Amino acid sequence: MGDMLWAPPADVRERSRIGGYLRWLREHRGLDFADYDALWRWSTTDLDGFWRSIWDHFEVVAHTPPTATLAERGMPGARWFPGATLNYAENVLRMPGRLDDDPVVVAHGQTRPPVTLTAGDLREQVRRVSAGLRRLGVTAGDRVAAYAPNIPETYVLLLATASLGAIFSSCAPEFGTRSVTDRWQQIEPTVLVAVDGYRYGDKPVDRRAEVAAIRAALPSLRHTVSIAYLDPTAAPEGVLGWAELAAPTDEPLTFTPVPFDHPLYVLYSSGTTGLPKPIVHGHGGILLEHLKMLALHHDLGPTDRFFWFTTTGWMMWNFLVSGPAVGATIVLFDGNPGHPDLSGMWRLAAETGTTYFGTSAPFLLACRKAGLVPRDVADLSALRGVGSTGAPLPAEGFHWVYETVGDHLQLQSLSGGTDVCTGFVGGVPLLPVYAGEIACRALGAKVEARSADGTPVIGELGELVITEPMPSMPVGFWNDPDGTRYREAYFDVYPGVWRHGDWITINERGGCVITGRSDATLNRGGVRLGTAEFYSVVEGLDEVLDSVVVHLEDDEGGAGELLLFVVLDEGLELDDPMRTKICRELRTALSPRHVPDEIHQVRSVPRTLSAKKLEVPVKKILTGTPVDQAAAKGALANPESLTAFAALAQRRSPNNTPA
Repeated sequence: MGDMLWAPPADVRERSRIGGYLRWLREHRGLDFADYDALWRWSTTDLDGFWRSIWDHFEVVAHTPPTATLAERGMPGARWFPGATLNYAENVLRMPGRLDDDPVVVAHGQTRPPVTLTAGDLREQVRRVSAGLRRLGVTAGDRVAAYAPNIPETYVLLLATASLGAIFSSCAPEFGTRSVTDRWQQIEPTVLVAVDGYRYGDKPVDRRAEVAAIRAALPSLRHTVSIAYLDPTAAPEGVLGWAELAAPTDEPLTFTPVPFDHPLYVLYSSGTTGLPKPIVHGHGGILLEHLKMLALHHDLGPTDRFFWFTTTGWMMWNFLVSGPAVGATIVLFDGNPGHPDLSGMWRLAAETGTTYFGTSAPFLLACRKAGLVPRDVADLSALRGVGSTGAPLPAEGFHWVYETVGDHLQLQSLSGGTDVCTGFVGGVPLLPVYAGEIACRALGAKVEARSADGTPVIGELGELVITEPMPSMPVGFWNDPDGTRYREAYFDVYPGVWRHGDWITINERGGCVITGRSDATLNRGGVRLGTAEFYSVVEGLDEVLDSVVVHLEDDEGGAGELLLFVVLDEGLELDDPMRTKICRELRTALSPRHVPDEIHQVRSVPRTLSAKKLEVPVKKILTGTPVDQAAAKGALANPESLTAFAALAQRRSPNNTPA
């Protein structure tokens, strides 16, 4: 495996929050663990003991105590903390270790000057907006929808909605009308809060027409509230303004106690093959999972400033904004991360005193490709953690971080999903960082690799499965009363076992490498090849900006065809020397099996609204599925990208005769 790039300091147990948790376990539970592996094994075996320890260690505020920890262990249908009532917002707004005038939200963007909210400001804003929602008739179980970016108002709205026991759902304002209505027509919100537009880089983007279309498509709406974000001088027409929703009031801030699994918010799958799946997450499960991850894995606390580049359409926003629950200040950013250039985000980290910088693997690889040396453009001395997710980070990405950002910090590559609103493999302060490797399986996450016959494997590629329940697994899907859609999504392959849909290799020391989606696997001569390593090599070439690879099976059992599509730098054409160079790189870096049968140039690679590559719809189009059946265009950031694949499918078709 890869080189060791970082090792925990000798006094890590004295300095880290997980060290404090280990001391607490010894003092309060009489449990002593020699190393992380022993702790992980206990956490995934004694589920009652582990999750109750998280509840007690973090002193969860509950209105009525639970009668048990795990009443029903089977999946799907595990029942956590029956009898308990609590409220997510109440626990977040405790902000342990923070005083009223401490800054807890620091928001930057390209639409307006920076905004800082202290702990007192945040509680006051939530108090007012909670009262405003109550005036609009919002009660427990109602849905409140936000068509708004990563700004303080959206965060305040989430907490105010949760405080009432109502259910929050957000879409980023770059989502088109169809993408939004495909999501919200399913959950029928009664209140919509929307911005008028935003700036992306230096470009103003007016969204008033989209807001009008969304309102017209949602007959359930009783009220619309407008945030004058792009044009603060504009008076809202026929709708409430944010200032009215957040008007001064004498009403105290109260929290509606709800059951542990009461819906907190609805997140969505990408919806590439049909309507996006409305994934319902509960108050208690999200709270416990985020307390565990943010404090014990990311080591965040009252002295930290926690940043993750995300929009409100990606689960990392929901993960980020739980930061104050562990006392951390959150840094929000709204805008184009590449404007005016890729150094902007690193300068933001320096300006805000960010201690944990979260981003995506493609962003880190883009910085590397651009030759950026972040420590030369910004003072990153406060930084002690870097997080990477969204796609596997190859070894060269790890090396680049340690060579150009800083050798003192811990790089944590993590993977998880919207389905659990967390990472189930990631990093931890107790373990070293190896190039190209995710350090561990997270506490409480019984992750295994399964071979084709369903047996667990170590050191071999397998299906990523979770064999024990986690509290942040979905409460269910919206409007799926008998749980059929939920069961089909995760439990149809291995009964009682969660199948996530990724390929993973787990090594002897517990380190993990994810090699791409299992439904996008390249199967060459019976050997399964993940897509991640493929992209790492191809996109490492200076000339290649982006790529997508698919394998088309041979119905008669032959080797099939491996097709590679590349987006080249401006002005470049794919010629034979370039094809030869790509094939040589793949043969040398990977193997002869990785050499494609055909390479084609395209203008863009199809991506979801959260920027994930879409191999499966490309494969479907190339095997004859009509474009409108292969992918729901509203789920794509760039639906026009599919046209090139449809044209190629037409040219390749044996029935290709002129009409």
